[in-house]
Formats: sequence, structure tokens, C-alpha cells
Amino acid sequence: MADTRKRVVLVTGASSGIGNSTATYLAKKGYKVYGTSRAPDSRPRRADEFFELVKMDTQNSDSVRKALDGILSAEGRLDALICNAGMGISGPVEETPIDDVIRQMDVNFVGTVRTIQAVLPSMRVAGGGTILVLSSIMGKVALPFQSFYTASKFALEGFMEGLRMETRRFGIRAALIEPGDFRTGFTASRRKAELAEGSPYGPWVNSALGIAEHDEQNGADPILIARLAHRLIQARSLKARYTVGPFAQRALIALRPFLPDALVEFGVMAMYGQLGKKPQP
Repeated sequence: MADTRKRVVLVTGASSGIGNSTATYLAKKGYKVYGTSRAPDSRPRRADEFFELVKMDTQNSDSVRKALDGILSAEGRLDALICNAGMGISGPVEETPIDDVIRQMDVNFVGTVRTIQAVLPSMRVAGGGTILVLSSIMGKVALPFQSFYTASKFALEGFMEGLRMETRRFGIRAALIEPGDFRTGFTASRRKAELAEGSPYGPWVNSALGIAEHDEQNGADPILIARLAHRLIQARSLKARYTVGPFAQRALIALRPFLPDALVEFGVMAMYGQLGKKPQP
């Protein structure tokens, strides 16, 4: 007989932003959705959040395992994992504390690895599953003064290429989602390195981040990512990458392999006020 049970989906970082939008959308579409948060009781739940929010800290292996064991015990399966949990830091490479660098990589890259490692055994035994990882267009094109965030996304890009080849024989499908600028709380929560007194980078940092934050705050609606995730979970096969967001950003990513590095750097620096003797206002 056909299995008529709801498909079970786990969305990390579901307390706000893209993760919340995705978990809410999938729950409304009839999936059994579990979202994760480091502090699930820290805010009141909205009436339209038809998913369960469980405690998980992707920086802690025991926390990841406990949350997953609870889901598998309750549902007996996990059909899809959407790795969305992440954070961002910004500032000059020279002046960014190394502890902030380590945290950036631990949350965005290692935290994703911890979660996927915990999920793989159950999917492998079940004979299949879907893993979607939120990367960024910055996994393909770097931005000034966001070098470490970019590095964490570049790391995910390479990791996922390898994962796809390792797990395909077990029926596990894996893909990257590469968002451009979206309107979320990520902009306000970005951690900014404290500039040294009289920092030679100061005006340039302010110019680059001011433009980036303006673009984010006027970006696309996260529902686009939720709809894409829904389509990918239903798809019979997955490409390695899916870019979503404003047309100009998607076009840049599509053209990137064919453009000289010098031209890409010039274009990015021009866009973010990094050319000339004085930074753009």
C-alpha cells in the first residue's frame, strides 16, 4: 500500500527570517514541519506558525543529536532537511577578532556539517531523503568587508559538491539554494567588527556596508525561497545549485564563470563605493 503519512521536514534557524518563512509555508502545504531555535520560548508564537519549534544549537553536537532523536522518536522518519541557521560578521580582515572568525565558520559551515552528519544515518537506512542548504550569492562572488561570511559560504559550496557524490547511491538528494538580497532581520543582526581608533578602513567600511544594507532592506520577499524549497522537495531530481532573488544578482551569478576576475572585482568595487580616492556617500 502507498505510504500516505505526511512527509517530515526539519528546518534549522526557523525562529525568524528565511527559516521561519520556509517552515510556515511548508506546514501550510501539509508537511509535518519541525523548526529549530536556540531559544524556542524566547518569543510568542504567531497564529499562522503551524509547525513545531524545537530547541537546537547547531554549535553543540549533543544539542543537535537530542533534537533529532526526539523528531525520529515521534515520527519514525525524516524526509527532508533544510539547513538555514546562520549568522554574519563584517569588517576589515585586518581588524576582525579571530574569535569572531571562528564563530562565523562554526555557525555557518561546521554547524551545517554537524546537522547533516546527524541526519545522514536515518536517511541512508530509509533509502532516501532531501538535503537543502542555504548558501548565498556570496558563495560565488565576494563582497568587500564581508570576507569571512563569504568564506563560510564558499566552504558550503565545496562541501555540498562532495556530499552529493557521496550520498547519491543511497537515494539522498542534496542541493544548494543561493539567495541574493532578501528582506529579513539578518541585516540588523549582523555582527560588525569594532574598528580601531583612526582605522584607515573606516570610511570604506561604512560605504560598503551602507550600500549592502540598503540593498538587503529593499530586497525580495523570503516567500520566494520558501516556494523554491517546496518545489525542490517535490522534484524527482535536483541540480547542484539554485539561485533565487533579484534578476540582476541572478544574472551576475550565471555570467560569473565567463567573466574575467578583474572585471568582476571592478564591478563589485564600483557597486559598493570602493573606487576612487574617497568613498562614495
